[in-house]
Amino acid sequence: MTSPALSTFLSRASGLTDGCTEPADCVLALAPLMGDLIEQAESFLEPRHYRGDPARYSRNLVHAAPDGSLSLYVIVWQPGQWTPVHDHGSWGVVGVLAGVLEERSYVRLSPDRGAHSGIELARGGVILLARGAVTSFVPNPDHIHVTGVAAGRPPAVSLHLYGRTMSDFNTYDVAAGTRQRVSVAHNES
Repeated sequence: MTSPALSTFLSRASGLTDGCTEPADCVLALAPLMGDLIEQAESFLEPRHYRGDPARYSRNLVHAAPDGSLSLYVIVWQPGQWTPVHDHGSWGVVGVLAGVLEERSYVRLSPDRGAHSGIELARGGVILLARGAVTSFVPNPDHIHVTGVAAGRPPAVSLHLYGRTMSDFNTYDVAAGTRQRVSVAHNES
């Protein structure tokens, strides 16, 4: 059974994003809702949503819209766990439930011509997101970053809403100048 807080959020998120053609408009509308949702997380998250893995960060599915338009995950990060350098191919809104999540951005220097090689990336800035913080991203055409928790910091837990079912994304090998599409797993129960 879905909690009233989660049901209300999903209904409002779906209504705000139906027909939303500009990703920046979607995240502008949804960021305040994510701020409210993370304050109510204890009312709908269950112990299974907080499962971590000592080997890698854990993606725990909370909701996937049947039409593939939205997906919501709790991601659990242990110290020293990082994503690969990646983009999402979608807009997203992230709220931090616990700990400090670190995002390191990359700037694409080469034009995106659809090729998976010859990609030049330069390191960009760093954002530290503490409990209660909300951030967002849009594909413009890419929002390329690496996210995780530095060794020596406490674990972190974050809530991620994406504008599609997030079952795959592009990963980048910065040194080789390549990218590849990879499937990503999540925990459902």
